[in-house]
Amino acid sequence: MSRTGSVGIKGAAMIKHYYWPTPNGHKTAIMLEEVELESELYPINILAGDQFHPDFIAISPNHRIPTIIDLDGPQGAPYTVFESGAILLYLAEKTGKLIPCDIAGRNETVQWLMFQMANVGPMFGQNGYFQGYCPEDVPVAKKRYQDISNKLYGVMDQRLSAVEYLAGQDYSIADIATYPWILPKQREMHRIDISEYPNVARWCTAIGERSAVQRGLNLMSDSMKVGNPTKETYNNLFGPSQLLK
Repeated sequence: MSRTGSVGIKGAAMIKHYYWPTPNGHKTAIMLEEVELESELYPINILAGDQFHPDFIAISPNHRIPTIIDLDGPQGAPYTVFESGAILLYLAEKTGKLIPCDIAGRNETVQWLMFQMANVGPMFGQNGYFQGYCPEDVPVAKKRYQDISNKLYGVMDQRLSAVEYLAGQDYSIADIATYPWILPKQREMHRIDISEYPNVARWCTAIGERSAVQRGLNLMSDSMKVGNPTKETYNNLFGPSQLLK
């Protein structure tokens, strides 16, 4: 695992950030910018199979990015967090930012965070795989995940017709979790016409204008170019290597 320089605000707690510029990786990159925590970047090249290195599996048992190690964790000791949604929640609670303090507001935010983790990410991911990477044409799978993706856009569009952001009137970790899955390149892969979802389009524009979001998305932005994957790259992303224990 390689290491690059530090980013963020000097003097804040140091976060080791194990990352690659995927939608899930973008979440933590944006979050670290939003909460202004200094971080040290450890690129995990998932195209080359870095995620299967024993040192990384030791901190991310399911060999997925992102993962963080907070060197100033609970009781001042290093603390590891894997799974992107868990990282967002941890950093929000650590800093007191981007999640409400009241029970109702906090729960509303967590509900929409879980909506992303349980629905948007998995279903959009399957849609992208069958639309763009599956070596076989599987029409029934394409239709299933396309239909589910459109349904989820409809759920978000209805929600955003009544509120500014997914969890209510304030920007939160629920928005940070969802936005990277609705970027233009994702919509193209998922065969989504954003004009059919005007409230989602409005929300996307508002979030995309945030400077912290722009900085987070720019982190290693040229590195995740799969194109037509080689046999090795396909195996590292989708093949038998994913089943290694």
